Amino acid sequence: MKAVTAKNIEKTFEVEKSTVTALRDISFEVDSGELFGLIGPDGSGKTTLFRILTTLMVAEKGSALVDGFDVVNDFKQIRKRVGYMPGRFSLYQDLTVEENLSFFATLFNTSIEENYDLIKDIYVQIEKFKTRKAGALSGGMKQKLALSCALIHRPSVLFLDEPTTGVDAVSRKEFWDLLRNLQAQKITILVSTPYMDEASLCDRVALIQDGKILDIDSPKGIIKKFNHILWSAQAQDMFKLLTDLKSQPEVHSCYPFGQEHHVTFKDVRESVNDVEARLYKLGHTSVKFKKIDAGIEDCFMDLMNR
Repeated sequence: MKAVTAKNIEKTFEVEKSTVTALRDISFEVDSGELFGLIGPDGSGKTTLFRILTTLMVAEKGSALVDGFDVVNDFKQIRKRVGYMPGRFSLYQDLTVEENLSFFATLFNTSIEENYDLIKDIYVQIEKFKTRKAGALSGGMKQKLALSCALIHRPSVLFLDEPTTGVDAVSRKEFWDLLRNLQAQKITILVSTPYMDEASLCDRVALIQDGKILDIDSPKGIIKKFNHILWSAQAQDMFKLLTDLKSQPEVHSCYPFGQEHHVTFKDVRESVNDVEARLYKLGHTSVKFKKIDAGIEDCFMDLMNR
């Protein structure tokens, strides 16, 4: 049985007397026990989709099943079975760590002791602060407390909406290690993130932009579909280089990527040589092109521009 099935989901909002489409014909499936990533920038529809799947919002069109239950007709059953960690810290700031966890356990007629084995690896990292109010915790500790509260009733499907946003690099790595441990306990995990580098940590990912899924595959599968030769480009004046590259007729795509620009050409070898020579004539110095491997972000940009 599939843990999650979404078919032709659509959702719109009325904003300042105009209609904004948040989700456009969204369809996908998530296998039981899978770690599935929803990858896209802010405003792409990730949170809206998670709210529909966790029964907090109703779609105008389409249908969805979570753990075999319909998100509209069987919402009470779904709420017993899913854990949800929203993007914004939503626990009670004036309650202590232990009080927050006890409160959420009580909501599901369970206790910390009953399911402590599931959250132990997470909770031990914040247990020494159990008498500290949640509002006084650091970002990383808030993250771990929120995850503990989402797990305390032992859900079969866990939804994590941008759980690592605003968290330092070390805490991000620790968090993904925790997710792998949870997956080993046969919990299906759906995680949304704007960080393209986190896509490689998922079993499969859906790339989403403007409410539309661009592609669904394993991270390696998505990269394998990239059908261009990719080059990094550098020069003394990187801003001028970007502007001049985009104006060249041979250039298929060009966008900034850290300390370099990623470029594809319509006609590979000849175009690189011609464009490099032309850039020197335009006054550029230290021009350097290097063939590189594509990553998930390169694939995302290519899919966006199709």
